[in-house]
Amino acid sequence: MMIEISSLNEPGIDIFGRLTEAQLRHVLDPEKGIFIAESPKVIRVALDAGYQPLSLLCERRHITGDAADIISRCGDIPVYTGERELLARLTGYTLTRGVLCAMRRPQPKALQEVLRGARRVVVIDGVTDTTNIGAIFRSAAALGIDAVLLTRNACDPLNRRAVRVSMGSVFLVPWTWLDDYEDLKKLGFKTVAMALTDNSISLDDPVLKSEPRLAIVMGTEGDGLPKETIASTDYVVRIPMAHGVDSLNVAAAAAVAFWELGK
Repeated sequence: MMIEISSLNEPGIDIFGRLTEAQLRHVLDPEKGIFIAESPKVIRVALDAGYQPLSLLCERRHITGDAADIISRCGDIPVYTGERELLARLTGYTLTRGVLCAMRRPQPKALQEVLRGARRVVVIDGVTDTTNIGAIFRSAAALGIDAVLLTRNACDPLNRRAVRVSMGSVFLVPWTWLDDYEDLKKLGFKTVAMALTDNSISLDDPVLKSEPRLAIVMGTEGDGLPKETIASTDYVVRIPMAHGVDSLNVAAAAAVAFWELGK
């Protein structure tokens, strides 16, 4: 259903620009939240993964171009279109590849379901930077990590920027929220804190690869993991460094850890 918009007062378009991420999560009620997928490639990944589209915002020139196949796949949902400048005023920026899709937020999966059959998982503890969240998901998908778990104080993986940076990888790797590290241990996982401490072992230590189930715990960029979290893990692991460099960006460190421990 094509809807031409000529002003920013058109009903139904608030979700693409005026609502905050928190409002999108609870736009009607917690069970009917929304997230925004941006760019044709990311939207296609979400559709392939079974996510439900609700409406599209699309520059006119993409209706018969980059977005044509997406529109045909989405059925009879509203497709809002208009001049590029008007859409940029709504969203606050020029659209990446000219297409946004509002999608139904799925219900969080149970921890046991996400970890069923998993051998290598990552725990994102307190990381709030959307770019880092997206990058960690992208590396997790590319390097064979079976699932992503996030503490409640970490950034929402379905944040618009996190989704975009991940290039849709947030739709490819099972994920859910983690409330208690003890739940991991009950399910047979040994926990690996990526941190610099006096008793840390090297990332390439053979003992790590011998573990049947590992949860790699990544902390925030500045403060790292809380001391109590580090103390509760089974291993504390460091990445060997050269030239006196003490640490890597959390997304880069995660990719290195995934490559080494995911083998």
